[in-house]
Amino acid sequence: MGTEATTQRRTGHRPVRRMAGVVVVAALCLVAAPGTAGATPTNPSDEQIGAARQQQDTAAQQVGALSAELATAQAEVDAARARSAIALDTFQAEQAEYEVAQAAADAAAATADDAAAELATARTAIAAFARQSYQQGSTSPTLEALTTADGPAQMLERAALLEAAGAHQGDVVVEVTAAEERARTAETAAHATLAEAATLKQEAEDALAAAGELEAGARAQASGLAARQATLEQELAQAQQALLGLEGARAAAEQYAAQQVTAERAAAAERAAAERATAERATAERTPAPTRSLVSAPQSGTSAGTGDSSAVETAISDARRHLGTIYSWGGGSLNGPSMGWGVDAGIVGFDCSGLTRYAYAQAGISIPRNSRAQYAALPKVSRSELQRGDLVFWATNTNSPATIHHVAIYLGGGQILEAPQSGSVLRVTSMRWSGFIGGTRPTA
Repeated sequence: MGTEATTQRRTGHRPVRRMAGVVVVAALCLVAAPGTAGATPTNPSDEQIGAARQQQDTAAQQVGALSAELATAQAEVDAARARSAIALDTFQAEQAEYEVAQAAADAAAATADDAAAELATARTAIAAFARQSYQQGSTSPTLEALTTADGPAQMLERAALLEAAGAHQGDVVVEVTAAEERARTAETAAHATLAEAATLKQEAEDALAAAGELEAGARAQASGLAARQATLEQELAQAQQALLGLEGARAAAEQYAAQQVTAERAAAAERAAAERATAERATAERTPAPTRSLVSAPQSGTSAGTGDSSAVETAISDARRHLGTIYSWGGGSLNGPSMGWGVDAGIVGFDCSGLTRYAYAQAGISIPRNSRAQYAALPKVSRSELQRGDLVFWATNTNSPATIHHVAIYLGGGQILEAPQSGSVLRVTSMRWSGFIGGTRPTA
């Protein structure tokens, strides 16, 4: 049953992985499309996004299911490790008992050796007694000693001595018998103790082997869980990435479409402005033209000429000298940074139109102070006509110059120099086309 469950867990992810691969490839293809020069971003279908979302949900469900399994599996791992620790403790106890038994066996062996030595000594004494009796020709030297005495006094003396010698001989015989018994007992005890020590040693080795197997199993189980969790989390991350890619591709496509609409509106506005300019020129040819003042006489959409490159470089150079200067709302004079107004009162710096007016003042060109007046007063240029030194403007409604809120100096190559907003500093950054309403050429 455990094998079947494992097989189901392993094979259960294969469709998910295959689907993840398809969705990721599709997402990469769709995301890569906007990077192709001149290519229109591809808007993924609802089916593609639905499949990616389903893939993410499936992966998330699997991770969630695994989290529930992990709690149970972790409990099993903990239990296995507990059993391993208990088995190791059992081994240590068995090892201690074995060491005690081995010490007892060593002591019993020493006792047996001592008993054997005593037995050998006693047997030597018996052998000496036997040799003496043989040499004397009688095993009863007592009678001969009494009969050969010179008198009653010597007979009594010899009798006393012979009685003591006889007692000693008897003691020797008794000692031999006792030594033999002790030797047999010690040898039996030594064998038994050694056998017990050998049994305990084997039990200790078995306990150690069991502990090792349990610990190895617990570690393998923990490692397998970690690997499985990492695999599922990787699949979830891939599914999320695929979904984000598709959603990003859709957002890019929608943004591109919105930009196209904005560009078409801007083109229409430019065409209308060009038509008005043509009509105004026709009227101007019939009547004398008044002297033009950039500050007081706004021009409505007149086309710009080539411009003065020397004045442009002077303006840009002087603006660059102030890179890193803090933004100050309402700040910037003809001579450089100045105190701001309102929220930035007390802060010396530039705001966006203060920077552009200052820069061109250094080139000897006077332009209005605020961004809407600058846009209204200066010759207009379209996006395709922008060149280095032109002023670029942004509005909340690209059809209404009254909503212009920001101006910067176009550096060419898709770069601008600007005073962005409060809390930031003068910087060079990439041109932003979203909200772009048009450009003007102060040097025309």
